[in-house]
Amino acid sequence: MEAQSTAQDFIPIIFQVIVALGFVVVTLFATHLLGPRRKTEDKLATFESGIKVVGNARQPFSIKYFLVAILFVLFDVEVIFMYPWAVNFRTLGWNGIIEMFIFMGTLLLGFIYILKKKALEWN
Repeated sequence: MEAQSTAQDFIPIIFQVIVALGFVVVTLFATHLLGPRRKTEDKLATFESGIKVVGNARQPFSIKYFLVAILFVLFDVEVIFMYPWAVNFRTLGWNGIIEMFIFMGTLLLGFIYILKKKALEWN
């Protein structure tokens, strides 16, 4: 027997969303109305991670850190795809093994490409 959903079944969810949004709106307005309004020179000054601003912000800098971080996220997400495969390893049979070898081969080719381009070297 298939369960039928009606609009009445969604009333608690809609009510919860309305209460949550109402709380956010009321809190924002209350803090705006009740909070102090002191504008000082220190509050209006540019602030970046606790370091005083020195020089021009438009100077070039190395992006190696960001490149390594993006590559880490990329390979980390690809490894996450292996978990469902490992859980269903027996039920997937030979098709699952072949597909995983194709996936791992593609992953390995990407890693070899990154090593050839020397993207992980800090020098």
